[in-house]
Amino acid sequence: MELAGLACAQTLATVYKKDKFPRVLVCCGPGNQGGDGLVAARHLGMFGYDPMVWMPKPGSKEIYQRLATQCKNMKIPIIQPTNDMSPLRDALARSDVILDAIFGFSFKPPVREPFDQALSLITESGLPIVSVDIPSGWDVEKGNAAGVGLDPDVLVSLTAPKEGAREFKGL
Repeated sequence: MELAGLACAQTLATVYKKDKFPRVLVCCGPGNQGGDGLVAARHLGMFGYDPMVWMPKPGSKEIYQRLATQCKNMKIPIIQPTNDMSPLRDALARSDVILDAIFGFSFKPPVREPFDQALSLITESGLPIVSVDIPSGWDVEKGNAAGVGLDPDVLVSLTAPKEGAREFKGL
């Protein structure tokens, strides 16, 4: 997770310079992908960005809890878990770029609540999106076949590109 999160933070920092995109909303799911996002948030903070974390369903593994604590210790705001989408709307309005660390390799459609609403709000925000490993909502083998996944501008492929990412059109 540490190397994956660092790679994601470095990629975002390379494409979206902090003078134009200082406010990063890191959207984390409950699995390892979310852990990568928490690590990335920490590194982005050290790079001089102003990260904020949204995670509606925090992971239950001890490592996830420790990573969240590290972010809190660095004074990185973490939006409290809720099914209400208002905090996400507010966070999107105060952000310049999104790091998508919601769903990863093990995701299987369909997208369930509260993530279905969240993906729609993220898409509607019009903000640039950097996705970790596979865009959230995409099937790792079939891509965005359901048409509900995010359409990121940048995709950070960890280890190797996934079969489902063949439809990806960004960087």
